[in-house]
Amino acid sequence: MTGGRRLAALAVFLIATLSACTPGLVIPGPAIGEPHFTETTFIAADGTELPLRSWRPTEGKSKAVVVALHGFNDYGNFFAKTGTYLATRGVTAYAYDQRGFGAAPAPGSWAGVAAYVRDAADAVDAAQRRHPGLPVYLHGTSMGGAVAIMAMTNAEPASAVGVILAAPAVWGRVTMPWYQRLSLWVSAHLVPWFTVSGEGLGIKPSDNKPMLIRLGRDPKVIKHTRVGTIYGLVNLMDAALENVAKLTTPALILYGEKDEIIPKTPTRIMLGRLPKSATGRPRVALYANGYHMLLRDLQGAVVWKDMAAWMLDRRAPLPSNADRHPLRALGMSR
Repeated sequence: MTGGRRLAALAVFLIATLSACTPGLVIPGPAIGEPHFTETTFIAADGTELPLRSWRPTEGKSKAVVVALHGFNDYGNFFAKTGTYLATRGVTAYAYDQRGFGAAPAPGSWAGVAAYVRDAADAVDAAQRRHPGLPVYLHGTSMGGAVAIMAMTNAEPASAVGVILAAPAVWGRVTMPWYQRLSLWVSAHLVPWFTVSGEGLGIKPSDNKPMLIRLGRDPKVIKHTRVGTIYGLVNLMDAALENVAKLTTPALILYGEKDEIIPKTPTRIMLGRLPKSATGRPRVALYANGYHMLLRDLQGAVVWKDMAAWMLDRRAPLPSNADRHPLRALGMSR
């Protein structure tokens, strides 16, 4: 047998062998009760306790509520400064550590797309029960944005009145070269426990260097990621990019022109697939000096103000006028 045939035979063997395997998941158990918030915990339907943070107005009554979903390898503390600001505008905010992240059980693991989506919808319901009569919004940053898209377009969508997506993770396989897709599939099925780091890639996630240093020292921020978890994230991004065509809920989409994490190509595809609903096309805000971590960039306060303005009056112009910024940077026109 020639070298080429041996390689082909090995490839066939690997595919046949590994296709029956699934990268390790930590799947939630069956529902045992109604999901709800305590002061410090989001109790999920299966009884899993997910750390919860909240920010509430100290003066006057709440005018709106937002449930915030963090990005990949991050945790609920990502919303600290945003939540503090929103509270001054009369918006109550909640952010929980998603399964496998932060101080949630089984750190570094992946729970499956369905689990993250179900938790997000349940958290919105829990917020509505705690604040009857108030509009509840769902916010997602990066991975959290992909979860939010899925939660709002699922067969049983979350009951939020609107969704805010900051640099949503929609970098699906359709925009990846074949060798990336193949290497990820083989690695995830063969050595899902193997960890990788983003160190040395030269990627700049934000211009806020002090914040990045703090994250590097924060033990709750995951630094080395299992290949199986990355595989799960790509599955989520695939599904979100596919489902975004069904996103008819009022939406505010935020993206930084200097984002080096979620490329412009998948973002452009996502924006092109957004439907026009009875409430009009989603509002898109493009920040010329924004990076991937929009809410924690040096200009983060600009984004916070836009979020608050939109939640309190979706018809009002954004204070930054970022929604009037031409989309030529993404290769698109209005």
